[in-house]
Amino acid sequence: MMPGQIPDPSLAAGSLPCLGPLAGISATTLTDQLKLADFRQLGTMLSPLHFLGRLGKRPLAIKTEMDEDDDRRKRRREKNKVAAARCRNKKKERTDFLQRESERLEMVNCDLKAQIEELRLERQQLMVMLNLHRPTCIVRTDSVKTPESEDNPLLEQLSADAE
Repeated sequence: MMPGQIPDPSLAAGSLPCLGPLAGISATTLTDQLKLADFRQLGTMLSPLHFLGRLGKRPLAIKTEMDEDDDRRKRRREKNKVAAARCRNKKKERTDFLQRESERLEMVNCDLKAQIEELRLERQQLMVMLNLHRPTCIVRTDSVKTPESEDNPLLEQLSADAE
């Protein structure tokens, strides 16, 4: 057939070069269907995706590799999201634990300070009682160390406060 020449309608589309997917359809049928504009029926045969699948594996392989990369990226993001949530929860639990421990230790510290103050007052009262008893005490030996022979800053302070 010469360029510009009208094809013979009896020729089948499969006999023409590069019309492989349309093989078995006569040119007349194809022309008639195009005239009737029934593109839905022809759309499945003439779809570019139809040709991509037939021409070779490379375009599909690229798409598959891109899909695999996307899937891998999504899985990585999902794992990262789960790990980040787990890390945030662990950090929150640790912070809560430290807060509770801090409050407990503050209470213990407060109790110990109160106990120290009670013991100081009791010691002060005992020292006063001892000083009041000392002049009348019969059991006094030189070998026994007495509070008089000790340096006692509290007694000195008490006597200074009394004056």
